[in-house]
Amino acid sequence: MEVKKKGLITASLLAVVVMSGMLSGCGSDSTTTATPTTTFMYTSDAHYGIKRAAFSGLSSAQQVNGAMITEMNRLQSANVTLPSDGGINAGQTLSAVDFVVETGDAINRPDGTTTPSLYANGSVTWPQFQADYFTKLNLKNAANTKAPVWMTPGNHDVSAAIGYYKVPTDTTAYLDATSYVAIYNLMMSPATALTNAGFIGSTPDRVTAAASYASKRVVTSKVVNGVNFVFVGMWPDSISRPLIDSEIAKAPTLPVILFTHDQPTSEPKHFTNPLDATATAINTTNKFENLLSNPYANSELLAPALVTFGASTDVEQRGFVAWLKTHKNIVAYFHGNDNANEYYTYTGPDNDIRLNIFRVDSPMKGNFSATDPTKLSFQAVSIDTDAKKMTVREYRWNTKAWGNSITVSLLPRDI
Repeated sequence: MEVKKKGLITASLLAVVVMSGMLSGCGSDSTTTATPTTTFMYTSDAHYGIKRAAFSGLSSAQQVNGAMITEMNRLQSANVTLPSDGGINAGQTLSAVDFVVETGDAINRPDGTTTPSLYANGSVTWPQFQADYFTKLNLKNAANTKAPVWMTPGNHDVSAAIGYYKVPTDTTAYLDATSYVAIYNLMMSPATALTNAGFIGSTPDRVTAAASYASKRVVTSKVVNGVNFVFVGMWPDSISRPLIDSEIAKAPTLPVILFTHDQPTSEPKHFTNPLDATATAINTTNKFENLLSNPYANSELLAPALVTFGASTDVEQRGFVAWLKTHKNIVAYFHGNDNANEYYTYTGPDNDIRLNIFRVDSPMKGNFSATDPTKLSFQAVSIDTDAKKMTVREYRWNTKAWGNSITVSLLPRDI
């Protein structure tokens, strides 16, 4: 079952069981000189610093994410079997895990109109995330060494670093780039590690922070078993696209899978304030967050009450789609931000492109799992490079049960 919406075709992994082979068949049966299959775990939006409605006696981000990580570890240590769904590695034990991906909002930015802010700064919450995702998480790869965790920053990580309109403009102490800087250092491996003070200034300053963000974007790639995994902070905006081009050019013939925080449609408020491009444009009147380099283009929607999640981003998407058309080997796009476990096909505002999209649930802010903990989930992904196929499986970790799955082609897109 598919529901056609403007710009996308959805097939929810929460509501629709997609049978094996529906899109691209089963895995390869090659037994000679085959490239090893690739397995990774995918989650997003950990939001350390907030609490969720209690379930099973848990409520803080540390408790909830910690419980999810315990179950991730158990899948491997207990030799849990993948479902017999006809996908890649169906019926086999979940043995080697090549890497784990988390696409941002590791922390929840400080929000509030009073001092101290409603939530703790990243300097407090990032170490909590780090302890769980880099120490407690203990998945092993084929070499029996710790599987790396790869990340992108999300809107909360960036807003904490450059400022947010709900935090008073005079509280410069709340410019805390701890989370963003840590993700930047992890993924970009600069010769000299970036510091919080280096990002926001020795005297915290929003102009300095905005300039740092413009020049220090997280865009990098990792080639694993013949697939180019490209990590993009926030969304492929006008600053990021040339950087992505360079990463793709390093392995131009390989299939490319993008990981980023925002959905392909992004959100109007994440773009730059078109009324004022300076750091002071982050204000309670216009409510733009200046997370993406493109100024928001729909001038008819500039009234503050209309700069909302549901407003149009067609102009911005058309630039994105035009860029995608130059890279038909971008075959899948994984994102968080709107917090549900779902597969859909992005078709663009003009229905002239087809791209496989996978969004993932949040442990803390799930659209469905926030009120129904049985739907708490992450994704386990298996890739057969030789067969050019990928299977994405939902795992409902709070009930220890496999959910729905889908297998898609990694061949270059037709459009």
